[in-house]
Amino acid sequence: MVGVKGPRCRWGLMMGGALIAVFLAVAMTSRTAPIISLFGRTNKPCHCANDTPKYSGMVEGCCCDYETVDRLNEEVLYPSLQELVKTPFFRYFKVKLWCDCPFWPDDGMCRLRDCSVCECPDNEFPESFKKPRILSSEAFVCQEGKPEATVDRTLDRKAFKGWTEIDNPWTSDDETDNAEMTYVNLQLNPERYTGYTGPSARRIWDAVYSENCPKYPSEELCQEERILYKMISGLHSSISVHIAADYLIDEATNLWGQNLSLLYDRVLRYPDRVRNLYFTYLFVLRAVMKATEYLEHAEYDTGNLNEDLKTQSLMKQLLFNSKLQAACPLPFDEAKLWKGQKGPELKQQIQKQFRNISALMDCVGCEKCRLWGKLQVLGLGTALKILFSGDDYQEHLGLDLQRNEVIALMNLLNRLSESVKFVHEVGPSVETTMEGQIAAPAKESCPFHRMWASIFNS
Repeated sequence: MVGVKGPRCRWGLMMGGALIAVFLAVAMTSRTAPIISLFGRTNKPCHCANDTPKYSGMVEGCCCDYETVDRLNEEVLYPSLQELVKTPFFRYFKVKLWCDCPFWPDDGMCRLRDCSVCECPDNEFPESFKKPRILSSEAFVCQEGKPEATVDRTLDRKAFKGWTEIDNPWTSDDETDNAEMTYVNLQLNPERYTGYTGPSARRIWDAVYSENCPKYPSEELCQEERILYKMISGLHSSISVHIAADYLIDEATNLWGQNLSLLYDRVLRYPDRVRNLYFTYLFVLRAVMKATEYLEHAEYDTGNLNEDLKTQSLMKQLLFNSKLQAACPLPFDEAKLWKGQKGPELKQQIQKQFRNISALMDCVGCEKCRLWGKLQVLGLGTALKILFSGDDYQEHLGLDLQRNEVIALMNLLNRLSESVKFVHEVGPSVETTMEGQIAAPAKESCPFHRMWASIFNS
């Protein structure tokens, strides 16, 4: 019996060795060779041994690559913007918060009291910003009734100085109507989870995409229409990132944290949404860089000399950063748009579409969501004004921005910067974890993985 067992054992070893040799040969020559655990099964999906980054090369429609954006954001833009938006000038935003939806006014949207807007005390405003009448807080209520959705309206009454007020042709709000506007401290009202979900929230985004953005993707879309879609999609992604990054994990204990499964479900599992986030970031960055001369010499006057000098210094450090100018001098090239005979007509069409998107922010049923929706849409509208209003502003009259536009523009850039940073830092690990959970062990995608496991488990 001993003589029989020996050859069988050697034969088994030879077969095993042959299989190993075949496997290694194929793995070494295949560009899609999976990484295999030599110690049995694993629930992780198979990956290529020489995978390139998921987001690499040039950002579509822009003049800068993903790697450069991530590096500049980490080293230059993120730290500068974080400091800038905390200064008194950029901390306060003038906004009309109450309900006056022009699209479905009989929706029954504003009924619950927990999310009501309270008028600021009259003595918190300088004389030039006081409202002619005080309205009852019961007149302004919003839908969700979530405490985390309410707006903290504590203000620094010394932080206001007058700027020119001119309506933005790309947005719908009447910025000169101070009687219906109020000031909000953005630092006390961070963009995060508010409990605003369900049909009301979906209705807003459905209207933005289906009624105002052309169907995408489509071969019939021109470049300008694609840019509008990508810009709105990138903003949508950024908002979703902030909700996931600052989420109410446990309402009973008021525990806040990261909801990474939500981040994956709403953003990471759709690569186009991540790409559009980067696109929107570079689009807004280009507008800021194009307005360098204006932003450099603007008066950031709040009555606090030290803080105002700091604000101007931070702005100049950002605008004239040598790393930014060397690595990505032209984030987006707007000169290639609106060409041809139909250019002016197309521009008017897209301007009208964006104004409709701006007006839709009045239909948002959560006060804090409405605040950040209005701010960021105004920020995009300001970027569009800087990049595409040359005939009306830059060439003849010079660029003219109002205080609220500058505040919205820089706060939007900061929001996008935070989103890009968060996606870059946690995205790969979240994708690996979530995709590993989705891939069931019984349905492993690599045939050699199954073969190897069967050898060790037999």
